[in-house]
Amino acid sequence: MRVPRSQRRDGVTRRRRSPVVALAVATVLVTAVAAYGWYEDRGAAQRDEAVREAVATAPAAAKAIFSYDYRTFDDSVANGRTFATGAFAEEYARTTATLKETAGKQQAVVLAEVSATGVVSAEADRVELLLYLNQYRRNVSTAGEKVDQNRVVLTLVPVGGEWKVSQATAI
Repeated sequence: MRVPRSQRRDGVTRRRRSPVVALAVATVLVTAVAAYGWYEDRGAAQRDEAVREAVATAPAAAKAIFSYDYRTFDDSVANGRTFATGAFAEEYARTTATLKETAGKQQAVVLAEVSATGVVSAEADRVELLLYLNQYRRNVSTAGEKVDQNRVVLTLVPVGGEWKVSQATAI
């Protein structure tokens, strides 16, 4: 008499194996989905924290970078430099060096104020913000105070535990 395959002693049959294999595959899939969810949640939390920190830094950075007073020009520039990093810090140094003479001749005073901020893109190590920036300016050739309404995209990156401007683009 022949013993049916499902009752053979020489190994587990396909019928008995299939529930075990299905359970193992399901366990691996559930674990993978849970791990992916945890990873994505962790990444989202890091992005949220980066956005909070960058948005908190942006108004002071923009005010320092885009404001100056001909009477205290070097101090204004030094303050702005504390918020700049990388290639933007070099560009800022070149731009302000050429601006110094003109600011002195025109007795220019520019005060920048951020009126609104929005997030363009965000990663844990890089945040782009759109800033609505008003620059209140006066000089010897202008009667009273003028307001320039500018829109600027600032790219901020963490440097030594602080968020710094690595790029500024007027739009």
